Amino acid sequence: MTGRSAVQKPGAVRSLTERILPPIVLGSGFVCIWYLLSYGLLEPRRRFLLRPPHQVVKVGFLDWDNFSDILESLWSSTKVAMIGLAIAICIGLILAIMMSQAKIVERAIFPFMVTLQSIPILAIVPLIAFWFGTGQRSRVVVCVIISLFPIIVNTLFGLQSADRGLHDLLTLHHADRVTRMRKLMFPNALPAVFAGLRISAGLSVIGAIVGDFFFGRGDAGIGQLLRRYANQLAGEELLAAVIMSSALGVTVFLSFGWLQQRAIGRWHETTTGAN
Repeated sequence: MTGRSAVQKPGAVRSLTERILPPIVLGSGFVCIWYLLSYGLLEPRRRFLLRPPHQVVKVGFLDWDNFSDILESLWSSTKVAMIGLAIAICIGLILAIMMSQAKIVERAIFPFMVTLQSIPILAIVPLIAFWFGTGQRSRVVVCVIISLFPIIVNTLFGLQSADRGLHDLLTLHHADRVTRMRKLMFPNALPAVFAGLRISAGLSVIGAIVGDFFFGRGDAGIGQLLRRYANQLAGEELLAAVIMSSALGVTVFLSFGWLQQRAIGRWHETTTGAN
């Protein structure tokens, strides 16, 4: 047991190093380029365009007044993004299941979903404001519109990709649609479903921030804060808010990746390895 643990421990350390070291190296290079741009290419009178990293940390993160404003706005945008994503998940799963059960439903709905995805969100912002006002409801609508399509497409692909032989086996056992969906199609679709959820989670955060830019009523989100900092030429606070916005998107994306690993990780690895 001791010898096996000694063999496994270096392997675990090596795996952890391979995961962590490349992002650290790349991030360090990015910070060096940032310093080079700030001090090497920008004159002192124009340095407000790109403040150096240590000033961003000092003003944007270590100053509690500024950082607390960023956190409050980020929490407001997080709530909007999660509400919009939850609604998009419910609508997307229902539509994908309906489309998987009847080709005529798929042919009827899918072109409109593609059209909705193709419309630039900025083009329908006036309509959203006219129909839903300029408060939190409109921001949620933007999140739903942006994040709906990947859920539908990935779920539908997963539901339709179940093995034809297994479908025939269930047919021999006279399985109804509900049994076929519950025991074959939906379990088979879970990897694709989670792939769509991870994409849509990041898009929902983008939708919340974009909605904040155009709908100013209600709790101030991170988008409104970004616009305010830009108008005030507050470079340190602006970059800190951008970093926190990116961190929110990454956190949501990784959270769904963790849920996927907990839900289907071992099963999916086993089945793909067997193939």
